[in-house]
Amino acid sequence: MHDKKIYIIEDDANLLYDLESQFAADDFEVETSYGNEEIEELILSLEEFNPDFIILDLILPKIDGFELIKKVKSSGVLSYKPVFVFTDLSDEDSKARSIDLGADYIFFKNDFDAFEFSQKVKKIIINKEKVNSSEDLDEDEDNDDDDILY
Repeated sequence: MHDKKIYIIEDDANLLYDLESQFAADDFEVETSYGNEEIEELILSLEEFNPDFIILDLILPKIDGFELIKKVKSSGVLSYKPVFVFTDLSDEDSKARSIDLGADYIFFKNDFDAFEFSQKVKKIIINKEKVNSSEDLDEDEDNDDDDILY
């Protein structure tokens, strides 16, 4: 899991610090925001950092988290980056809206603490990497066949 980049957008300073240290301890390069800038500024910062993964709280001081998901998923640079929503909004409408807008995973703060949440995210990332590397292996095997002369 080395050299992965993750951007965490969370307005709770304690939670942000906990998440940042959890991921940094596993060699993630971490960038953070309290969500107190303008949405365009945050999108530029995200695009510049170009993270592999984004963790997002939906309720932020200046930014509507739903609007941010929409902007991330319509950005040429960020559109395919997995978005992990970690929020206090545990109603079905917020969950459905997040998924409809393109969030890849949604977790509720009342179900997990920062450590449990970061472990779940890391597990998903590891599993994604395994799937991607086995697809690469399949492609390599296919390519090997092309080299054989009959």
